[in-house]
Amino acid sequence: MSENDNLQDADGKNEVEIKDPTLKEESTLEVENTSKDKAKDIVESESVSTEDTRSENTSQAEIDTESKTNTSKEDKHVDEIEAENAEDAEDESNVERHEVEEKDYHAMSMQDLATELNRLLKHHKIQTISKQVNQIKAEFNAKFSQFLEEKKEEFVNDGGNEIDFYYTNDTKKLFNQLYKDYKQSISTYYKEREQNLKQNLENRLAIIEEIKGLLNVEENINTTYKHFKELQEKWRNAGPIPRDKYNNAWNTYHHHVERFYDFLHLNNDLRDMDFKHNYEQKLKIIERAEELAQSDSINHSFRELQVLHKMWKEELGPVAKEHRETIWERFSNATKTIHDKRQAYYADLDKAYEKNLEKKEDLISQIQAIAEDTANSHGAWQKKIKQIETLREAFFNAGKVPLKVNEATWAKFKDAVRTFNRGKNKFYKGLKKDQYENLQKKKELIKIAEENKNSEDFEVVTPLMKKIQNDWKKIGHVPRRDSDKIWKQFKAACNHYFDRMHAERKSENQHLYDAFDKKVKLLEDIKTMVLSGDNKADVETLKTKVADWKAIGHVPQSKRYIDGKFYKAIDDAFDKLKMDKSKLDMVKFESKLENLANNDNDTRLLDNEQNFIRKKIGEVQSEITQLENNLQFFSNVDSDNPLVKDVHKNIANHKKELETWKNKLSKLRGMYS
Repeated sequence: MSENDNLQDADGKNEVEIKDPTLKEESTLEVENTSKDKAKDIVESESVSTEDTRSENTSQAEIDTESKTNTSKEDKHVDEIEAENAEDAEDESNVERHEVEEKDYHAMSMQDLATELNRLLKHHKIQTISKQVNQIKAEFNAKFSQFLEEKKEEFVNDGGNEIDFYYTNDTKKLFNQLYKDYKQSISTYYKEREQNLKQNLENRLAIIEEIKGLLNVEENINTTYKHFKELQEKWRNAGPIPRDKYNNAWNTYHHHVERFYDFLHLNNDLRDMDFKHNYEQKLKIIERAEELAQSDSINHSFRELQVLHKMWKEELGPVAKEHRETIWERFSNATKTIHDKRQAYYADLDKAYEKNLEKKEDLISQIQAIAEDTANSHGAWQKKIKQIETLREAFFNAGKVPLKVNEATWAKFKDAVRTFNRGKNKFYKGLKKDQYENLQKKKELIKIAEENKNSEDFEVVTPLMKKIQNDWKKIGHVPRRDSDKIWKQFKAACNHYFDRMHAERKSENQHLYDAFDKKVKLLEDIKTMVLSGDNKADVETLKTKVADWKAIGHVPQSKRYIDGKFYKAIDDAFDKLKMDKSKLDMVKFESKLENLANNDNDTRLLDNEQNFIRKKIGEVQSEITQLENNLQFFSNVDSDNPLVKDVHKNIANHKKELETWKNKLSKLRGMYS
């Protein structure tokens, strides 16, 4: 435990000079002139010798240097916690950054990366996603850079001048706009936060000054003690401050709190009462830390331990001298256990990254081997292209590698793929003759399509049209300048034929379209229906509407979306009923089951719903268990305490919700019989 932490030494035993980081004057352990002689005698009798006390001229840099020197190696596990809490001190919601999922961005495509960036911006606070955004940006730029090089090679191979090359696409434009939005939002956030942090720091330093001044106030000790407790409460609610001021501010605050407790020797009852309360609460913190030390959930344990350290430092004061070393040693040991397990976890992670590196090196070697192997036919090159695509996909899915070799590995991969692409482009550049032959073959298919596009003999011509479509796909490349033109011509002839065929078949299935029209009308009736106010009668009416809907029968495959709209309208109608929430929920669920059961001999939708309900049951049960565990922290608190009552209320609500989900599962299982 370092002097910086000031957690186990809260009685003024190891007095040192503390310099407020934003004040011009320094405060020492000498009690200011006060008429309370007894208090002065006590403080002075416990002061350290002159040679152990820093001079008034000691600089802040010297204090910081000595503080770092005094930090023992045994306290490194505590320093890690302190650094995390200092970072969170700037913004209390900053801790939410640990809840943001960090995905394998290396395995994502450029479109997926843009989608993921958009999701982060929409669903998370801007200050919690900087790590993920920076990783996404790096991956996107690397992938687009490679893509750009491939496009440039194609442009040059087709006769273009490299200096004239320019390329962008919609995905790149979207990503650039999203990243610009992020930069603007994060800039606005930091500008607004800066002023708040500065004001909060000034407020906290003012509170410290008031605590310092308590030793000079001529008033009853009970009144002074009450004032002291009010200042402590103001401190707890003073808001976040800059991370670089966090530890100094807290150390200065604790220093003057210790001085006040020295002064409080005048009234041991008040001081001992605080000591007893702090001791009991710190024991609970220690017991929870020791439980976390046994847990296998490494990151969760570390995050909760971080909260426990914050409670120990920020919410609780000192304990009696005879307990200080003992309880701190227990807390520090539990902290070290969690720290060591976390270090081991990251060491294992590094080993996994090394294995990923081996996989990627092997994949790069395979790409290099394919690039060096010459091929003289279109089929052989197509096979090689598929192999390269498979290896590329495997490379992206192989996972992270150690950061120190990430850029080098990526560069080696790009170079291997680039070598392959150059060989491929060189081969296809010599296929002009083959491409012109392919052009003639496709023109023959266009002629067949146009000659048959108005045929009435659907049974004979339909297989022919499907065959020439398949033949078109097999022919291969044509000159680029002709590609779009002949494709549009061929597509127009085929579409003309199949549109006529579908129109003919539509007339044969007119009853399905009639059913669709009936369902459209019934849907409008539901949307405009006015409820009577009699819940029982209204429920029966809605059930009748559902039965009428089912009785209408099937609609064309392309129109089946109307079923979803109908059941949403039914749900909206149920929501207007003034019924008990759980009963209404079950009625709506029964309506939903009617919809899920519509698919004949297909239980996949029911299976999915059953899996969803089981998952919800597990989640609610976990919530109940967590809330019941939380009650252990209130074992010495009266049952009518608002916090305790609120926890009991939440447990009751969750149990009621759990019963509803179980009823749904039982109802759903009945649909299989």
